[in-house]
Amino acid sequence: MSERALPAWLAADGGARGLGPFIDHTLLKPEATRDQILALCAEGRRFGVKAVCVNGAWAELCAGALAGSGVALAVVAGFPLGAMATAAKAQETRLAVSAGAAEIDMVIALGAAKAAEWRAVEDDIRSVVEAAGPALVKAILETAALEPGEIVAASEAAVRAGAGFVKTSTGFHPAGGATAEAVALMRRTVGPLVGVKASGGVRTAETAVAMLRAGANRIGTSGTAGMAAWLGESAPGVKELLG
Repeated sequence: MSERALPAWLAADGGARGLGPFIDHTLLKPEATRDQILALCAEGRRFGVKAVCVNGAWAELCAGALAGSGVALAVVAGFPLGAMATAAKAQETRLAVSAGAAEIDMVIALGAAKAAEWRAVEDDIRSVVEAAGPALVKAILETAALEPGEIVAASEAAVRAGAGFVKTSTGFHPAGGATAEAVALMRRTVGPLVGVKASGGVRTAETAVAMLRAGANRIGTSGTAGMAAWLGESAPGVKELLG
């Protein structure tokens, strides 16, 4: 793929090597142990990922493990249901940021979205954005549980609320995870300046590349180790990956 044809949402990372700069290396299982979380951070450093994504209980531990690495710490809020009180999501966000989180992946009020209560969805996201301060907020829409029109409306609400990213899925909902179709719809809705994160079922490099082609500029995955050939300085460049 030529430089001219590189999608606008990836142009800023056009010189990157491999998938590392697009990956949030993730471990959100409730049974995750301290040793597993530390191993996640070590892998994140080794693979040169964009961020490590964990539950809030591990924020302080991960902040120390990632210090000086250039790998950001992402912490979830309202996860995985999004059904907690808005004030609780905001407090969870403040605690995560105070522990060292640079990014917050929050679950939207899915019930409000299904009821087309878009002002409530927007206000819920905005409360987290305000609590996050300088931290980047990614709004998890749970797209597999939404109709296309609901994905559009939820994406628009997230942008109005000040979220820096819209994100497909928690990976925990029985309806499923990310699809290229949902990613493309989100990208068309938010334009090139707001991020789109594909997560939930992205376990191979080929799937990750398909999501980037569709419109994602961040990939959430627990399968980073299986993508080792696509990571690091010896990996193909972004234009080659998408070509």
